[in-house]
Amino acid sequence: MMFRRRKPLGWRQRIEQALWPKGGWSRSVAYFRKRIVRLKATPHAVAAGVAAGAFSSFTPFIGFHFLLGFGVAYLFRGSMIAAALGTAIGNPLTFPFIWLSTFEVGRFVLSLLNVSSGDAEAPHAALFSKGLFNEGLSHLWPTLEPMIVGSIPLGLASAAIVYAIAFKMVATHQENRRQRRAEAQASMSAALKAQSVKDFGEAA
Repeated sequence: MMFRRRKPLGWRQRIEQALWPKGGWSRSVAYFRKRIVRLKATPHAVAAGVAAGAFSSFTPFIGFHFLLGFGVAYLFRGSMIAAALGTAIGNPLTFPFIWLSTFEVGRFVLSLLNVSSGDAEAPHAALFSKGLFNEGLSHLWPTLEPMIVGSIPLGLASAAIVYAIAFKMVATHQENRRQRRAEAQASMSAALKAQSVKDFGEAA
């Protein structure tokens, strides 16, 4: 297949690449920003899409973040491509913090509602010592329930912040591009006008 590596990466190289991308995180963030601002859509569509992807990343439904992001983006008339990019907020570096924070917030909310979370284990223990998908739902539910509950307020807060940042970035980029195009057209018009005057003078 075209563009496939001649020598596939091993599992260790894959983990290293996920935790520390080639070129460093600053380069990856700059590339991510460039991908977002260059999308051909309105600032709202792009921002809503990225926010939808960010929201979905806070849910514990690993493997369904794309589908959930697409669904939320569709509801808010967001860009599907932007939603796919937004799911990158959930990555091997951020997932441990996301899982633990959603678990703790969810457990706190459930305690306020007088709902017992049972023998809930912190997600880092449940995920890494036993494996999230190696247990039945009845065993996982005490851990998943607070994570689902906690993912809603944290996901909404993250989506709001991401929306504001993405909207500003895209709107500024598009406005600067319009100004550059207007200046280029003005310069071209001035050059054509000057050439016409020159040609008219020579003809006279």
